Amino acid sequence: MKAESAVQRRLLDLAEVDAELGRVNHRRRTLPELAEISAAEQTTQAKRDALVAVETTLGDLDRDIRRQETEIEQVRAREDRDRKLMAGGSVGAKQLADLEHELATLQRRQGVLEDDQLELMERREAVEADTNHARAELDKALGALSDAQRRRDSALADLDSTDAKRSADRELMVKQFPADLLALYERVRAQRGIGAALLHARRCGACRIEIDRTAMSAIKAAAADEVLRCEECGAILVRTAESGL
Repeated sequence: MKAESAVQRRLLDLAEVDAELGRVNHRRRTLPELAEISAAEQTTQAKRDALVAVETTLGDLDRDIRRQETEIEQVRAREDRDRKLMAGGSVGAKQLADLEHELATLQRRQGVLEDDQLELMERREAVEADTNHARAELDKALGALSDAQRRRDSALADLDSTDAKRSADRELMVKQFPADLLALYERVRAQRGIGAALLHARRCGACRIEIDRTAMSAIKAAAADEVLRCEECGAILVRTAESGL
């Protein structure tokens, strides 16, 4: 295949654009913010689960306290009723004795219930503190996640801008090449990652391997418009004044 040496040299510009586009795509896939976001999402979920757990415990305690209050109110109501019966003077001696016994039982029951209620309220106070701490921890985790997402979006916006600009440049550049040369370049790039590279100081700019003397002799003898390729990686070897031929 033949192509004017000036046209071949322009392949280096195209290769640089493609290299930059490749770096953009690599950068897009490997943004440190992506790993940071993944870790932050896991942390956030763990903090959310912890908050749900303490909120559930707090809800259970509130329900237990309300039930305890209801029982205490029922005991107090029963005690008031008995005291009114006793004060009314309309009960006999046996019923009076029964009422006195029941009052003593109710008082003991109320004491137990109030002790239990106090313990529940103390536990609730501790769990409420845990809940407030868990909420603060979740807010902190959400803030870290939001910050990482913001930085990711900013980085992606910059990369998208670069990608759009260089892709537009590439569309204009490819129109400058003969179809057969461009097809060869694209095929090699698809297979090897780099379609064309500078021959510099006996080394291929794509694979960085030094070209042996026999191959260098053939290169020196080749016509300027001959399209040459690296025997190692297949990239189009572009000769310029830097090639030292």
